[in-house]
Amino acid sequence: MVAETLSAPVAEPVPSWVYPPGGFTAEKFLKLKGLPKHTQLIDGSLVFVSPQQLWHSKVIELLVRELDRQAPEHLRAVREMAVRLGDRQVPEPDVAVITAEAYERNRKATHFFGDDVVLAVEVVSPDSVERDRDTKPHKYALAGIEHFWRIEDDGGQPVVYTYALVASIQEYRLTGIHRDQLQDKVPYDIEIDLTKVGARPPR
Repeated sequence: MVAETLSAPVAEPVPSWVYPPGGFTAEKFLKLKGLPKHTQLIDGSLVFVSPQQLWHSKVIELLVRELDRQAPEHLRAVREMAVRLGDRQVPEPDVAVITAEAYERNRKATHFFGDDVVLAVEVVSPDSVERDRDTKPHKYALAGIEHFWRIEDDGGQPVVYTYALVASIQEYRLTGIHRDQLQDKVPYDIEIDLTKVGARPPR
């Protein structure tokens, strides 16, 4: 038997604009046209994401629907909208609870600001583990976002880790781990049946 020799993959040339000297500012990033969907800016560098898995999309759909349905009048829930946190930081939470004022501010808006966000949620994907567990919550805490949730996949069922900001040290502390049912009092009274991921909403 003759062993087959596999050639190494050849990387396509990367356009020079992808890595400008000193990186991108948020202002320049938000003016870029033609970027792949859900591109984010972290520490002045572009972050590209893989195509979304169906489970990931189902979890986002459930959270947005229930968070928005249960929100008080002054808050709304949105999915996958960029948030400008600073001069070199424009992440895109999978779900965010924002003020109703920000929601109604401009129907053509492409991003919100850190002060608009009450809760940021990240649903962990295979290519985003480090970002969702470490990098992005650190950025959210520094920006003063009061609440953060991280959702992990446990055999197809979501596990929600809830965090609250300790403002004096600009870090989050774990407040709960939720399986099957998510019940919390902050940022408002919330009750979500996590076993309903992928189920049709009631008509």
